Amino acid sequence: MLPTASFTALLVLAVSVVAKPIVVRDSFVTLPFAKKLNVTGALDLVHKDQARAQAVRTHGSAKANARAQGRSANSAAVTSIGVTNVAQVYVASVGVGSPATSYSLLIDTGSSNTWLGAGKAYVETSTSTKTSNSVAVEYGSGSFSGTEYTDTVTLGSGLTITNQSIGVANSSAGLTGFDGILGLGPTYLTRKTLSPDTTSEIPTVTDNLSSQGTIPTDLVAVSYEPTTSSSVTNGELTFGGTDSSKYTGSITYTGITGTSPANEFWGIDQSISYGTGTNILSSTAGIVDSGTVLILIATDAFTRYKNATGAVTDGTIGLLRITSAQFSNLKSLFFTTGGTTFELTANAQLWPRSLNSYIGGSASNIYLVINDLGWNTGNGLDFMNGYTFLERFYSVFDTTNKRVGLATTSFTNATSN
Repeated sequence: MLPTASFTALLVLAVSVVAKPIVVRDSFVTLPFAKKLNVTGALDLVHKDQARAQAVRTHGSAKANARAQGRSANSAAVTSIGVTNVAQVYVASVGVGSPATSYSLLIDTGSSNTWLGAGKAYVETSTSTKTSNSVAVEYGSGSFSGTEYTDTVTLGSGLTITNQSIGVANSSAGLTGFDGILGLGPTYLTRKTLSPDTTSEIPTVTDNLSSQGTIPTDLVAVSYEPTTSSSVTNGELTFGGTDSSKYTGSITYTGITGTSPANEFWGIDQSISYGTGTNILSSTAGIVDSGTVLILIATDAFTRYKNATGAVTDGTIGLLRITSAQFSNLKSLFFTTGGTTFELTANAQLWPRSLNSYIGGSASNIYLVINDLGWNTGNGLDFMNGYTFLERFYSVFDTTNKRVGLATTSFTNATSN
């Protein structure tokens, strides 16, 4: 099981479905959501992102070791990875049952179990069926345990999934501000979460949307936008396809990396350079993870980035800090994956300055969103492209084809910071 860290939330970004209805376009569906910011500190944010990274590495390594020894990965004492830091939560209004009761569920591409009961109690209806299994998941900074049911799940105003496995929590810890989790990660992460059935994988919401013929492919795409406001409607989930109105150019797809432990997740191979040719991170494996806030890179790469930018670590909030003169000279970071280079501009490397007070920082300071992963390169997981990366790029998580897609957006070069 993953170690459970302190779950005192200092930074919370909550995304809830707004009044807009679900939209069906060309055999795929989109679900809009909004971002709300409630931040009181940042040092804990850094620690939680690093704790998430450690939990991901430990979890993936345990699975890889089980395979190497010729055993079923089920025999490894591991469970799903999910909301290891609550600096990042996206909450959708999801209906369960018939008639449906609405629950606010955290949208998580880093875990795969769907469950509820952390806030509002589960309401059984004629479509509710209790199974013989208990269910439990630990997330590194939180957990839940309870009973497995199957039920009808409704997204938006009418997208219906029948016989969806859900967990109904008897207890939960460290998970506040929402009723449960809508798991959109790789199906494999659900193994060992049921008991006594410890061998089965639980089909995710996207799995069932695909198998029940509602969407043409087992895929979810995510659109975010950078913001300098503490509350704004600016996000969209797309099931079964991609929404061309949310990205520019074409999507670059890259297969899941073959490197362990990154390959247990949405892992890709990527290199990073600074400006015109300063190497920060040679081509290596890491993950694209909406559950991480910052862009975390291996310690040796982080040192090279600090040296290149002249940044210093702010002892109060734990983020890198630069001067106005250094910002004027700050170069872009270039992330290369799948044969395509994605430019993270100087502006995109900044924490939004209008939100400095929310993280306990000075309004006049300039903070960076690149930080230390916590270990050197060569560990099979050398970076985590978190939310601050995904704000600038459209992302696609394609289970059918075992790949991750990235594309530029109209906000890639935004200068609102």
